[in-house]
Amino acid sequence: MSAEQVSSLCEQLVKAVTVIMDPASTQRYRLEALKFCEEFKEKCPICVPCGLKLAEKTQTAIVRHFGLQILEHVVKFRWNNMPRLEKVYLKNNVMGLISNGTQSILEEESHIKGVLSRIVVEMIKREWPQHWPDMLKELDTLSKQGETQTELVMFILLRLAEDVVTFQTLPTQRRRDIQQTLTQNMEKIFSFLLTTLQHNVNKYRRMKTDLAQETKAQANCRVGIAALNTLAGYIDWVALSHVTADNCKLLEMLCLLLNEPELQIGAAECLLIAVSRKGKLEDRKPLMVLFGDVAMHYILSAAQTADGEGLVEKHYVFLKRLCQVLCALGSQLCALLGSECDVETPANFGKYLDAFLAFTTHPSQFLRSSTQITWGALFRHEVLSHNPLLLAMIPKYLRASMTNLVKVGFPSKTDSPSCEYSRFDFDSDEDFNAFFNSFRAQQGEVMRMACRLDPRTGFQMAGEWLKYQLTTPLDTGPMNSRTGEGLCSIFSPSFAQWDAMTFFSESVISQMFRTLDKDDIPVNDGIDLLQLVLNFETKDPLILSCVLTNVSALFPFVTYRPEYLPQVLSKLFASVTFEVIEESKAPRTRAVKNVRRHACSSIIKMCRDYPQLVLPNFEMLYNHVKQLLSNELLLTQMEKCALMEALVLISNQFKDYERQKAFLEELMAPVAGLWLSPEMQRVLSDPEAFISYVGADNKIADPVLEDPSGLNRSRISFCVYTILGVVKRARWPADTEEAKAGGFLVGYTPGGNPIYRNPCTEQVLKLFDNLLALIRTHNNLYMPEMVARLGETFAKALDMLEVEKNAILGLPQPLLELYDSPVYKTVLERMQGFFCTLYDNCFHILGNAGPSMQQDFYTVDCLATQLLSSAFTNLNNIPDYRLRPMLRVFVKPLVLSCPPEYYETFVCPMLGPLFTYLHMRLSQKWQVINQRSMLCEDDAADDNPESQEMLEEQLVRLLTREVMDLITVCCVSKKGVDHNTTAAVDGDDDEAMVTEVTPPASAELTELGKCLTKQEDVCTAVLITAFTSLSWKDTLSCQRTTTQLCWPLLKQVLPGNLLPDAVSWFFISVLKGLQIHGQHDGCMAALVHLAFQIYEALRPRYTELKAVMEQIPDIHRDSLEQFDSKLLNPTPQKVADKRRKDHFKRLIAGCIEKPLGEQFRKEVHIRNLPSLFKKVKPLLGTDMLENEDGEGLTALFEP
Repeated sequence: MSAEQVSSLCEQLVKAVTVIMDPASTQRYRLEALKFCEEFKEKCPICVPCGLKLAEKTQTAIVRHFGLQILEHVVKFRWNNMPRLEKVYLKNNVMGLISNGTQSILEEESHIKGVLSRIVVEMIKREWPQHWPDMLKELDTLSKQGETQTELVMFILLRLAEDVVTFQTLPTQRRRDIQQTLTQNMEKIFSFLLTTLQHNVNKYRRMKTDLAQETKAQANCRVGIAALNTLAGYIDWVALSHVTADNCKLLEMLCLLLNEPELQIGAAECLLIAVSRKGKLEDRKPLMVLFGDVAMHYILSAAQTADGEGLVEKHYVFLKRLCQVLCALGSQLCALLGSECDVETPANFGKYLDAFLAFTTHPSQFLRSSTQITWGALFRHEVLSHNPLLLAMIPKYLRASMTNLVKVGFPSKTDSPSCEYSRFDFDSDEDFNAFFNSFRAQQGEVMRMACRLDPRTGFQMAGEWLKYQLTTPLDTGPMNSRTGEGLCSIFSPSFAQWDAMTFFSESVISQMFRTLDKDDIPVNDGIDLLQLVLNFETKDPLILSCVLTNVSALFPFVTYRPEYLPQVLSKLFASVTFEVIEESKAPRTRAVKNVRRHACSSIIKMCRDYPQLVLPNFEMLYNHVKQLLSNELLLTQMEKCALMEALVLISNQFKDYERQKAFLEELMAPVAGLWLSPEMQRVLSDPEAFISYVGADNKIADPVLEDPSGLNRSRISFCVYTILGVVKRARWPADTEEAKAGGFLVGYTPGGNPIYRNPCTEQVLKLFDNLLALIRTHNNLYMPEMVARLGETFAKALDMLEVEKNAILGLPQPLLELYDSPVYKTVLERMQGFFCTLYDNCFHILGNAGPSMQQDFYTVDCLATQLLSSAFTNLNNIPDYRLRPMLRVFVKPLVLSCPPEYYETFVCPMLGPLFTYLHMRLSQKWQVINQRSMLCEDDAADDNPESQEMLEEQLVRLLTREVMDLITVCCVSKKGVDHNTTAAVDGDDDEAMVTEVTPPASAELTELGKCLTKQEDVCTAVLITAFTSLSWKDTLSCQRTTTQLCWPLLKQVLPGNLLPDAVSWFFISVLKGLQIHGQHDGCMAALVHLAFQIYEALRPRYTELKAVMEQIPDIHRDSLEQFDSKLLNPTPQKVADKRRKDHFKRLIAGCIEKPLGEQFRKEVHIRNLPSLFKKVKPLLGTDMLENEDGEGLTALFEP
């Protein structure tokens, strides 16, 4: 090929590259140029000479980079077909470019260095060590030429380690060859890296102060940085003996470099990787040298210097690394101390703890949080937890926590030194808030561990801080709350302090009660604190909330002095009716609502956890509640019911069926009167009357203040809340003897289990018919003709609340709004809240009815029919966001708590139609989504904005998970798994994908599952839903269904006579799943395993499966025949499961979807070289391929 041709082609290429990179080019022109360049790389036979010409030093950087890219493309995609001499020519020229074809180290562009090192690594991956034995020598020779070449050699060694060990981007045998050769030569490589580092650092230190030598010094510094980066790529995986060789010379050098500003970050990175190494404890022992005087001195002085420089990003990044180094050191110490390694507590342990505490008290919230896990490990450690130095550190750690728990450091503020650091670490206040909440929870854990070792100190500090807060005047700060003048907002200094103190006292007091013996508890001090808190008065809702938490935290002291109980009750009851402005007409803010709710839940918690203590004061409590309930407007319905729940909890302590039943009858009399009245019956059973009664058909002029039907709605809510509270809380005694004595026991099941009766059953069942009528009416509200009857103001009354939408889309709430704005801003929001809560609560009642009333509930006449005609009526019009909670809070608990004897009469008749319907509904929804994604290029459908589509799609995903979870818990028993933990997860958890492949061995069908699969229609519905769901676009649901549900269900029906079409359909469904989800490792592994199980189990009986396999794209027929014959004619020595499965996976590879990033990627083929280690019989034909020129290639790359 003549030089003129090369020159003219290069001129065209230079023009094309210039057009591509010129911002002024038109798109058409740029695309043409791009096409020309790509076609040249693909097809031109003279790529190598052109690439080399373009890569000459005289060209511009952009053109040189393109020239080198051409050479890289040649090595990656054409190497296997190149003649030997051309390979040698290319390799020699590339080495020549490194030797003298680049600008000097300080002038050369980093992208040129990058691509040049990549070309060499691509050649190494194809030829070393077999055909290029002297590669390392050549690199060594190059590095002797000067800094420019040394830096490139470092890049090559780093890139090689990344490709081979870190990312493993080459075939197994080649990877193994290269990694083993690297390992064999590691001593040389390491000593080369260390010598390079030392030599360049020494020169840099000598010359950096001499201005005349500044350029040379900079060059040496560059090489030093490159050597550190390369070391970081090796320290992670080489044998630890290399890292700790020569009395830990490497670690010593790294410690010295911590005080060299230009090199300190790289040194800290290397040190961190070294100290974080796992492996045999014996090998890690030398790392303890870092606790020695010299290393400690360098680490600590570097930290002090970096911190003293003020906030500069570079120094801050370095501080973070140093903090991580200290954390990793602590972890190594915890692992080695107390093991068989014979490691003593280091002499400098005290110095280490001081340094670590300095990071825990640093203004940066991020640094503070980084230390917590290590503190926890130290406090938990069996040896160190008794160390006097660590014990002396506990008060200091707790003192630091008192500061760290105060929520300051919002990036948008300037009220604390932490704010400046937060601006580096967090994008927004919401971001910081989420981080701080998890940081605080972590601190709580660690404080509890510290208090386990020293409970008194923590309690003493909590007491002092509490007293201090009670006597300090309020400081509301510059931002006043919208709740009222002079009140705190969540950013007020006083609230931040109160909030932190409350968290602190809660953590340490609860731990003290767990740790100290009963006689050692400082009861008098605790009661004194409780008195102070009870006597403290405040009109600030946020502060009062903190006060209530402190009352709860100190409440266990009352068990020693029951005479204080009435005072506590009075304080809590006063807070239940808390208002900022008395009898306020303005809507309550969230902060006020939270205080009232907080007081109610404190009362419930007290009655739940200390019922024996409260029982003697039952009458007083009852009178308090009666007094509050007598005024209809004083409390919200939820608050009324919370108080009634507390009473029911105490009534469980009567342990006398008749007495408790009489009490519940009295308690529920007002509800029964209202609920069973003729007017209410009319309203509950007729959708039109219901809309009118709750005021949803009105048009309202002032949507903020005017709400004529509010009282009607609250009456319905009150009844529903009360029924729910009673059903949820009324129970028989846990002790069988007590239950028997109290008249709760009515007999035994055939299996010998006791059968109890609930004292609330009679009252609740009396109200049951109207409850079902309300549910039926509520479902019918979604019929189009009913929606049309809603008034103008309330057209969207049945829509989701904004809060629900944001939760589903994962949007954060603005911080201030949470506490400062009214709970409902308009009457429409109030109406939406009413419908949403009412719907949920009705289903909560039905969900709790089974566990609560047991056989009395399941034997209600025609229960399944009644439920089908109420809860499951008009489901077509019920939106997904209402169907989800129905399945979770009603169907799931109802079915799970049903005694086996009612499966056939109750559960199957109800679940059969439900499962059939759910499958139909989900299939239609997914069809719409799939069509939408196919038509997405068509932007015609603009009436449905994107956010709405996203919301709808996410709801379908969540509903799918809910349905699949319901089917799974009904049918499959996973031993040792609590079904409640599988509650549908909101948000997108695709990140949390597990890569567990095989279903748990113990996944068997439950009794209910077996019963369901006996009924043909139910069995069909469940199987079809399970297998269809594999190709719906929700990875989480697909993975759970594949691993937990599909095989146990299919195994159950295998003994029967399955139709060949059905068998093919099951198998095709799994392959379709692979087409959709194959790109996700977790799903892919699970689906391949399931397909393998089905094929192995059913192929011998059904030849149709082979026909399905033959339709898979690119399947190797011979390989399939081989697999089939082994499967149908098993040999006595069975092939290992893994090998069979790998063979099967290769067969179906054609239908496994690749990730988008790989779908259009050009395949790189790297050939295996002759084996380094064992003689393999040459396969016919491969010799010719390997040695296409017919002579040994060993001499190919002789230098």
